[in-house]
Amino acid sequence: MTEKREIPLFPLRIVMFPRGRFDLQIFEKRYIDLIRDCLRTDSGFGICLLKTGEETFQENSEQKIYSAGTYSRIVDWDQLENGLLGITVEGAEKFFVSNCWKADNDVLHAEVEFSEIEFVGNENIPLEDQFIGLSDLLHNLESHPLVEKKNLIIDYDNLWDLGWRLSELIPIDVNQKQKLLEINDPWERIKNIEKLVADLANNT
Repeated sequence: MTEKREIPLFPLRIVMFPRGRFDLQIFEKRYIDLIRDCLRTDSGFGICLLKTGEETFQENSEQKIYSAGTYSRIVDWDQLENGLLGITVEGAEKFFVSNCWKADNDVLHAEVEFSEIEFVGNENIPLEDQFIGLSDLLHNLESHPLVEKKNLIIDYDNLWDLGWRLSELIPIDVNQKQKLLEINDPWERIKNIEKLVADLANNT
């Protein structure tokens, strides 16, 4: 793990992985200010899965998050037809939360340690022949119109990319996706994905 850093958090009911993309509509002042600051400083924020609480501000409601998340950067933004700010974020690095608190502007902040192995641009792990079936599955998932819109950059010869993208795209519960994110070994993650895919096939 690297040295600890403080980052702002954006708790959501999604699990983001490195190089994944997600579109957000921003309407709360606290997050409008956060996005403005990120654009001004060319910085990002952490996306973490909500354990309890709501995505939007609620009186007397506390947001609690899972300890593993993904530092994400804004890669596109625009004003939507409904007048809201729309942004596209892309995952960059996995991190683990060691301490979390709410700042005066109601945005969660955390002290985090970034993973030394799970980040965009890390060393490729060549794909072995035994995982060709999963690679074919990812090709099929990528061709879905909703996935095509994301304009994902996928290295099909890299075990990291295969694990990240399948973790995001296979139709499993968000808590199962979180467990996949928390795995640090890419081969262990792929083995878990193989089992999940087999279970899905047996249940159809």
